[in-house]
Amino acid sequence: MKQEVRGNVQGIAGGRAEEWKTAEPAGEDQPEASRVPNADALASLSRFGTYIGLSSMPGDREALRRGARTLGAPDDVLADLDRLPEGVVFHTVSEIWAALGRGPGER
Repeated sequence: MKQEVRGNVQGIAGGRAEEWKTAEPAGEDQPEASRVPNADALASLSRFGTYIGLSSMPGDREALRRGARTLGAPDDVLADLDRLPEGVVFHTVSEIWAALGRGPGER
């Protein structure tokens, strides 16, 4: 029995798994599956989030801008922060990103 389950236990390709356990490919009318829905958007969000310090949150536009300046944010990130509505307190980078109109938020 040890030899029969070796492929499953060790993750060896071509193990003795039943055919019904293998994933089916997408149909002709179905889009290809992707692990990352939009890699460019995620990279932009990640770059933006690099300059939003956790010590600035929760914070309004001015607090976020001060924190970003301290972290050496480039001009385009500072310009984005200047576009945020005045008097609104943001708790997460996703909320800020959504307020800039670039993706869904948590609010």
